[in-house]
Amino acid sequence: MTVGVYVVLLLLLYFFVLPIGFDSNPLLVYVLMAGTIFLLGRYLTTSYTIDDTNLVAWRILGPRRMPLKEIRKIEFTAMRDLSPTGFFGSWGYRGRMWSPYIHEFDAVYTDPTGLLVSGGPYPLFISPTDREAFARELSRRVRSFPGGLTVDDGTPW
Repeated sequence: MTVGVYVVLLLLLYFFVLPIGFDSNPLLVYVLMAGTIFLLGRYLTTSYTIDDTNLVAWRILGPRRMPLKEIRKIEFTAMRDLSPTGFFGSWGYRGRMWSPYIHEFDAVYTDPTGLLVSGGPYPLFISPTDREAFARELSRRVRSFPGGLTVDDGTPW
């Protein structure tokens, strides 16, 4: 759905706005198209990996690493539950959002339902394709570090 919206926006810019152009600045249409392509690229390249020491949420020009030893909570949630405020959260460059419930958090996601991983200075909202399996694997790896989890929705039992 999201990719379709980006494609429709690009087609509208190309077929309807570009032929008309802007009298004062005709390059503005190309800048808008380039920005839309950049945001589509960020959306399509979003991925999540767990290595031996870090959870990595990656996208073009905006990766976020969270050391596994700092993770204290793994919770299933949705953006709607967090009630983030501000336009520049998911669409912005950094993905830093503010919630009245958890205050500042980072969001690197492609779907509004996902995992809220808390640890370090800012919690991280991610949306892996198979969130249950990802939460189980993340939980398994985090439990191998001392400290433990206070909330663990990834526990298989």
